[in-house]
Amino acid sequence: MKKNHEYFMKEAVKLSLENMRAWKGWPFWAVIVKDWEIIWRWANHVTSDNDPTAHAEIVAIRDACKNLWTFQLDDCIIYTSCEPCPMCLWAIYRARPKAIYFANTRKDAADIWFDDDYIYQELKKELEERSLPIYTIDKKEAIKVFNEWKEKNDKIEY
Repeated sequence: MKKNHEYFMKEAVKLSLENMRAWKGWPFWAVIVKDWEIIWRWANHVTSDNDPTAHAEIVAIRDACKNLWTFQLDDCIIYTSCEPCPMCLWAIYRARPKAIYFANTRKDAADIWFDDDYIYQELKKELEERSLPIYTIDKKEAIKVFNEWKEKNDKIEY
């Protein structure tokens, strides 16, 4: 079979089905591809690892970056079985891949009770309007660290 975008998406969807049927986690999977080869794949392991951040995209990005010895995936493409949630989308943007492809939409996920719309709505609100109380404290000391970083000559840019 020719390796194209559909090939890698089929792989992500197939793996999400296997993961779900094996009771290892929710029906989500991510595949990371570089030079038309799968370099990393991972399933959602939130419930099996008791880790709310163990979404397929997050763990795949962590492992791919670790194995490639880089903090950016700029030569890679990420394929996911579903549109990434806000946390995963942020991580994908930070990893800077060439592109992302997904199959199911966030509306499809909401239809099976994986609804992240409340997070999208929360992000639009000012801090004091959000449902989770968020406070800023001790900025006077913390900003000194940021200012020192700003002046640092040997930093690794991000």
